[in-house]
Amino acid sequence: MSTESPSAPESTTPAPAPAPAAATPEAKPQRESRGGPGGNRGPGRGGPGGGFRRDDRNRNNRDNKDQGDGPTMIEKVVFINRCAKVVKGGRRFSFSALAVVGDGKGKVGIGYGKANEVPDAIKKGTANAHKHMVFVKLKGDTIPHDVLGTCDGGRVMLKPASPGTGLIAGGAVRAVLEAAGVKNVLTKSLGSSNHIAVVNATLNGLLQLRRAEDITKLRATS
Repeated sequence: MSTESPSAPESTTPAPAPAPAAATPEAKPQRESRGGPGGNRGPGRGGPGGGFRRDDRNRNNRDNKDQGDGPTMIEKVVFINRCAKVVKGGRRFSFSALAVVGDGKGKVGIGYGKANEVPDAIKKGTANAHKHMVFVKLKGDTIPHDVLGTCDGGRVMLKPASPGTGLIAGGAVRAVLEAAGVKNVLTKSLGSSNHIAVVNATLNGLLQLRRAEDITKLRATS
């Protein structure tokens, strides 16, 4: 006879439900970006609803630089002079600047400016040179014929040269010829070495230049 005890009846009690998770705070709505549509700043210059980015500014600056506002000017400072005035408290200095401006295509100007500071003197001299630009007659990248320019004690001789010769000049004469656009020429300074006299003598020689066709027209009309 079997002595096994009867098995316990299975429990029908349902398992306890899991504890509810801790209530999490509601996520705050993210703030819309300033550059996106409907941003806080509204429509910007950079696009619909966007601001003006730094990349856009740099790109616009490059575009403006490539287009250019006009012909590129050649500006050269030939000489800066310092003058000292003795006053009761010591010495007071002032400066003067001699500047040459040209477009490298036949236009050149000379200016002279004075100020108590060097940058101001250069600025005045350059502005004065822009106001007094004149057109000189060249033959390609050289001059049409020999010429001797004079001004006060300055005397400068200019001679045309073949291509490849280069600009054989120095000091103030070289500055004026480079600004005018002369690339092949022979020069000689025969008089005073004063910078103002040499610059004006060089410009005087350039203004004396005449092309062959100009002389032909003058002979035909006379």
